[in-house]
Amino acid sequence: MTANASISVRSLSKWYGSWRALRDVSMDIEGGTCTVLCGPSGSGKSTLLRCLNGLEEWQEGDVVIGGVPVGYRAGELRRLRRDVGMVFQSFNLFPHLSVLDNVTLAPRIVRRRGRRESEQHAMQLLERVGVGQHAAKLPSALSGGQQQRVAIARALAMRPSILLFDEPTSALDPESVKEVLDVMIDLARSGTTMAVVTHEMGFARRVAGRVVFMDKGSIVETGEPDEFFDCPCTDRAKAFLGNIARN
Repeated sequence: MTANASISVRSLSKWYGSWRALRDVSMDIEGGTCTVLCGPSGSGKSTLLRCLNGLEEWQEGDVVIGGVPVGYRAGELRRLRRDVGMVFQSFNLFPHLSVLDNVTLAPRIVRRRGRRESEQHAMQLLERVGVGQHAAKLPSALSGGQQQRVAIARALAMRPSILLFDEPTSALDPESVKEVLDVMIDLARSGTTMAVVTHEMGFARRVAGRVVFMDKGSIVETGEPDEFFDCPCTDRAKAFLGNIARN
């Protein structure tokens, strides 16, 4: 897969039993751009993101990443996850491993990189996200914001073509939120292809190339940030933004 790969979703639908979580969703994310997925809780944002990484199966439609259809066979999923990194709301760091070992583990096992090469690259990434001085510590010795920045470094260590973020700041205190958003802003401005589920509308307005607003499993509205925030087209988007402004 090429660097800064694009994403194409066509007519994607997913059910959990009788509940339809995604309804005929279609969208495109250009390589090298940041797209923010927003909307109320339960609107299908995280489900859509997990489909992009093959973490969820769907019943109808297609997902193509970097020109390669996303499939369900084990070999296809392994190749996909080597090239599509994901940062979750919970940090999912291995508690018994140091920060450095958390970041080097996947490149050494999956990419079969040597220890020295992996550690050199990991230290560069940890310095980039501002936690290089904590490389020898266990995750429990770090704040939530620091742990999330380690999780971002871990995703970057695989040299992914695309990064997916699923509400990466929702469990953090306000000071830690800024720390993580600063790292994400740097990544977006460097030309990393990103799809971000977030309630941080300031981040969306500042960094996103496109905003996708979802409700009840469907894409209701898409647009550039200034268009979406200043002049939303649909009543549902206007109500959503009005609720955010009041809160």
